[in-house]
Amino acid sequence: MARDARSPADALERVVEWSGHCVAWLTVVMVLVTFLVVVLRYFFSIGYIWLQEVSVYLHALVFLLGAAYTLSRDEHVRVDVFYRRFAERTRRRIDMLGTVVFLLPTLAVIGWTTFDYVLRAWVDREASRQTGGLPYPFVPLLKTAILVAVILLAIQALAWLLRRGRVARHNEPRV
Repeated sequence: MARDARSPADALERVVEWSGHCVAWLTVVMVLVTFLVVVLRYFFSIGYIWLQEVSVYLHALVFLLGAAYTLSRDEHVRVDVFYRRFAERTRRRIDMLGTVVFLLPTLAVIGWTTFDYVLRAWVDREASRQTGGLPYPFVPLLKTAILVAVILLAIQALAWLLRRGRVARHNEPRV
């Protein structure tokens, strides 16, 4: 099936694709920072709390911001007891139902409950609790990434529903 480059689903997926490429670079930075932490600690007996926190924060960002890209590639974790044995049409229906019944409501709850948590971090000018840790605004930025992850996952879910719905309406063989 040829994709219309101007379809709403494609436009939404371009945002997720871009975020995935950013996460790939974050992963490179995370590996380099972790390598630096290890070299400083074990070869020079030097430890910086802020540098260790950077490594942890980058790790969190990779998972948070990489989730939508992983979903877009259909590489997410799935309990696959029966799914792969089903016909393509049945799998599409299961994906659509799971997105509407589980993914979108879960994202709504996470977004709703996280908003005040993130806002409070900005209002309180939250910084690391560790002496020598990262100063403001790093903690609020990390917490904001939770909301960004929710938005990216919702964008991908919407793109998925648009694409699968279009395929279902036209009885096209594959997405």
